Amino acid sequence: MARISVLSFFLSLLLLATAGVSAGSPRTRVGIYELRRGEFSVKVTNWGATITSVVLPDSKGKLADIALGYDGISPYTNDTTNFGALVGRVANRIANARFTLNGTTYHLLPNDGNNTLHGGPRGFGRVIWTVKDKVDGEYPYITLYYRSFDGEQGFPGDLDVYVTYKIDDDFVLSVIMHAVPLTKPTPINLAQHTYWNLGGHQSGSILEDRIEIFASHITPVNDELIPTGEIRSVSGTPFDFRDPAKIASKIGRVPGGYDINYVLSSPADGQGVRKVAVVEDGRGSGRVLELWANQPGVQFYTGNFLKHERGKNGHYYKIHDGLCLETQGFPDSVNHPNFPSQIYSPGQVYKHLMQFKFSFK
Repeated sequence: MARISVLSFFLSLLLLATAGVSAGSPRTRVGIYELRRGEFSVKVTNWGATITSVVLPDSKGKLADIALGYDGISPYTNDTTNFGALVGRVANRIANARFTLNGTTYHLLPNDGNNTLHGGPRGFGRVIWTVKDKVDGEYPYITLYYRSFDGEQGFPGDLDVYVTYKIDDDFVLSVIMHAVPLTKPTPINLAQHTYWNLGGHQSGSILEDRIEIFASHITPVNDELIPTGEIRSVSGTPFDFRDPAKIASKIGRVPGGYDINYVLSSPADGQGVRKVAVVEDGRGSGRVLELWANQPGVQFYTGNFLKHERGKNGHYYKIHDGLCLETQGFPDSVNHPNFPSQIYSPGQVYKHLMQFKFSFK
């Protein structure tokens, strides 16, 4: 980052996210929009506030797209993978598609067996967002907006949601998710769901990648991937990536692959960003991804449900061809009082800050 404090940077980015339209009227037609700084480019569509590509060089200068996805927009409208989407109103799973808030039980729409996943069948990754602002230049950014209505997918209250994608330095992509409940208390837990493959989206399995996750505990799950409510140490388990290790070295002891929430250590000030994870490509490109964020958890997912999914350039993605690092509140926290609350009332602001820093070895 260009010699500014992390706090100052995110304060300025929050102003961008709420600035409104700088030129012309808000745009609701679905399109693909590019952010570019030198050899680093990011493409975003306002269908689902989705990242469709991230192109950058490797250690030898060879360019590649490191985000899994589709050609054009149409395949995203029928997508079951959530490639690159901004998911919500509540990311991850809610058990039995229901929760109780202030004495009222809310029944949601199930889309993962009996459970609700990533906000339901028509969550935020499956709606058209408004392009509020698109600015090119040295530090290009785009701000997208969505108004979620009371009762949408079963959730209470109207909600204003913004996301800003910004290239704020060489090979640094920043994301700010900002939501304001308008009429009723409601759970909010947004997540950015890009599948990364640092060797290039067509380069195959990510199992040889080395990963480090700055977390000493996980929230264990049952057979439906619903948290049990326990918070368990990773010590002595295949979930321990406090020291960098190849994914392949431990995944054999995790049936189906990794799909688990890690409990992140709290930053010193209780609210700032901190380093979440580091991934090093295992295919020789020399690319390294460093993730920073301000949320209490991160979902580590190894593309376990990818099965012959036709993607960009006619390439078919297979199991473990991409990994996700989704910073978030804890899954199913609405049904676990011991988990950090995701409930926000009118007058409160939800802020989710992420920064993807790419470098080369």
